[in-house]
Amino acid sequence: MKLHELHPVPGSRTARTRVGRGISAGQGKTSGRGQKGAGSRKGSNLPRGFEGGQLPLAQRTPFLRGFTNRWRHEYAVVNIGKLNRFTKDSVVDGVALATLGLLAHPTDFVKVLGAGKLKVAITLRVHRASAAATAAVEAAGGHVELLEDPAQKWSLKTKRIPKWVAAATAPPPDPTGGGAEN
Repeated sequence: MKLHELHPVPGSRTARTRVGRGISAGQGKTSGRGQKGAGSRKGSNLPRGFEGGQLPLAQRTPFLRGFTNRWRHEYAVVNIGKLNRFTKDSVVDGVALATLGLLAHPTDFVKVLGAGKLKVAITLRVHRASAAATAAVEAAGGHVELLEDPAQKWSLKTKRIPKWVAAATAPPPDPTGGGAEN
């Protein structure tokens, strides 16, 4: 290939359109502005959102009260009475609750409420627990571990993944206890 054979890739360079230079030029007569109307005259300046005289979308849409919190968490509610299915000294977390069908997904936020009676000592790892639920677990001989400080929530702004999501999505540990052999 020689210097005089170099040329741009086909379609990467286009010639400028010469408007108003006759019908054979392709943009003659009205120069692409259409027939009459506000857009056909020079100096036309329509407001943003102008819809040709139709009531604009901003005025057609009714004003809504309040706002939607983008960082709100919906908590799946589990009552203490449902936790009697677990054996003594078992760890109850999102994965365990999801396997029994008490949660839709193991990574859901969980709040435990105090309805019912707990007869089994368990370790409860949830995001929130009511005072009655905490008292019922401790009265049965177990304890509650909160996975999230209610004051410090996981937000999309920080782009950090909570520990409970990483733990729930991590592969299960090797049952043999051995790691990679050298």
